[in-house]
Amino acid sequence: MKYFSTRDKSQKCFALADAAFMGLAPDGGLFLPERIPQVDMKRVEELAEQSYADMALYLAQQIFDDVDVAALESVVRNAYDFPIEMRELGDGLHTLELFQGPTHAFKDFGARFMGRMTGLLNDGGELTILTATSGDTGSAVANGFYGVEGVRVVILYPDGKVSPLQEAQMTTLGGNIHPLKVKGNFDDCQRMVKSMFRNVDLRREVRITSANSINLLRWLPQSFYYFYGYCAWKRMTGRDNPEVVVPSGNYGNLTAGMFARRMGLPLKGFVAASNANDVVPEFLQSEVYRPRASVQTVANAMDVGDPSNFERMMQLCGEDIAALRSEVRGFSCSDTEIKQAIAEIYNKYGYLSDPHSAVGYLATKQLGVDGFWLSTAHAAKFGEVVEPVAGVAPELPQSLAEMVGRARKFTVIEAKEDVLAAYLREM
Repeated sequence: MKYFSTRDKSQKCFALADAAFMGLAPDGGLFLPERIPQVDMKRVEELAEQSYADMALYLAQQIFDDVDVAALESVVRNAYDFPIEMRELGDGLHTLELFQGPTHAFKDFGARFMGRMTGLLNDGGELTILTATSGDTGSAVANGFYGVEGVRVVILYPDGKVSPLQEAQMTTLGGNIHPLKVKGNFDDCQRMVKSMFRNVDLRREVRITSANSINLLRWLPQSFYYFYGYCAWKRMTGRDNPEVVVPSGNYGNLTAGMFARRMGLPLKGFVAASNANDVVPEFLQSEVYRPRASVQTVANAMDVGDPSNFERMMQLCGEDIAALRSEVRGFSCSDTEIKQAIAEIYNKYGYLSDPHSAVGYLATKQLGVDGFWLSTAHAAKFGEVVEPVAGVAPELPQSLAEMVGRARKFTVIEAKEDVLAAYLREM
């Protein structure tokens, strides 16, 4: 399998390692596979009943068909050694829990796969992973790449705009993990990261790639859990063709679902469920794409005002707005509505939801979705939001509890491209 840029009309293709280690294509676009493999859904359903790893290995083999099978199996089974569960709350409501990995966020599925694949593909030279985060990406990437030989991880996160637990997960590991607290918002962090990839002089001196969902090794494995969710929902309900509600920020998650659908997964479509940062839902209604500065919300991991993966969404739809609107519905809500939803879920079903997953619940209820929503993070990661409105404190998983008291180590920097470039040169 080779890969092309979303901005390259000639579709010049790159090998897997080249595309993965570049992160962004030379023209600034995002990489997509040159073809979309078609899967045997009967086989997928059989393997999903055995284990998530068994199913994921089959899907990975279809995409990464030029990787040694034994090596790929090692990557998959080491990455996916944690559970995934479809939960029925009541009243016919279902959610796919994606937060039972080591950092208790859905991004473990992509980051752990990427960390192990990077180690496999790296030729031994020193590689710097550069990533921006609005919360959960940073902790997942830090965990996924911690201790990977020949790899340094530089994580940019906005000062005062991530939860205390999210910050602890990024800043207490040490070793090859280097957190940078940026005096700005997530969009500043993302802008700075993208500018490094456009800095020709820097890239001659420092070998960098990204671990955001712009990187195909982070993004493509996220398609796997859509297959598992479909199989679990079908077994539980006896129905087919579900619609999937996706709490969305940078839109890598939703775009991965769109890719899964094109691989042959029988989904009705998706709901792009956002907080007040509603650039994509607005576009789906108005057909006008209006990126803007993000605003801070209680669902901070979705605070993105200029989502990178919008390019992939449009490319997968052949740049046809009507095709995108036929596949994806938009939804947005306020902080007040999110808090009310957290309280309602607990009072009705005895279930504690984090703010991002609560957006998925709201969209499901208000739009009358026949399907399920993705629960993207453990409620305990956002206890400061959940406890006041639900009236009960989420119990901390042991791995999170252990981090609370650890010393934090980070570097504070200005939201300036030259400051980041200097840091990368000197580290």
